[in-house]
Amino acid sequence: MLIEMLAAAGAEAPKNAFGFMEALEQGGLIAYFTVGILGIMSFGSFYILFTKLFEQQKVMSQSAKMKETFWRAGNLKDGAAKLEKNSAYRQIVDDGLRAADEHSKLTDPVEAHDWLHGSLNRSEAAINAKLAGGLPFLATVGATSPFIGLFGTVIGIYRALIKIGISGSASIDQVAGPVGEALIMTALGLGVAVPAVLAYNWLQARNKVIAAQLSAFSTDVLGYMASNGAVIPVQPGKPVPAAKPAAPIAGAPIKK
Repeated sequence: MLIEMLAAAGAEAPKNAFGFMEALEQGGLIAYFTVGILGIMSFGSFYILFTKLFEQQKVMSQSAKMKETFWRAGNLKDGAAKLEKNSAYRQIVDDGLRAADEHSKLTDPVEAHDWLHGSLNRSEAAINAKLAGGLPFLATVGATSPFIGLFGTVIGIYRALIKIGISGSASIDQVAGPVGEALIMTALGLGVAVPAVLAYNWLQARNKVIAAQLSAFSTDVLGYMASNGAVIPVQPGKPVPAAKPAAPIAGAPIKK
């Protein structure tokens, strides 16, 4: 008897006609299209966030390894060999050494310092540009997704007004579906925009830290090469090395 009563109560329970899927079904193709676009934007934002975090962390770990090993080597070539093959810091050193070799081949006289400085700057710019890849997408998502959600909101309100006009009544059962659809689209647009903006600002801040580290390293390499090995950065916990006679760029010993 109890089982029959529970079954009857379950059968008589009203069905929720105002859920998320029901709102999409009422919105039709436009609602599905809007949600699809927002879904693609959200997926792309999180994909870029995690891939860029991985790239940034890799460069930061390379910076720590460079500080431990690079300036302890005998010369720039040996120091570069201690770095990872695809390291951003090795790229800067390799580009600097290549520029030093190419300078002697120039037919139009150019200051060696200017030539090395320009080559190292180009190397830095290439690394920074790679790290910044994908961030414009985050900025675009953060700026446009609220308006895409607003588009769905406008369509939902428009459908509610049509229902009111056809039925001649503004009762809640007539407008609940379209208004619910409008509110859902607004929430989805904001839900996509906020993480994208936060991710963009966070990644930009980390890129600035990396750019400062690369610039400092590039300046140290330039000073070393321009002085033929006489100028090197002071290692933490070590006394300032005494001045020694200059040596050739590529084979100059690095003072310990």
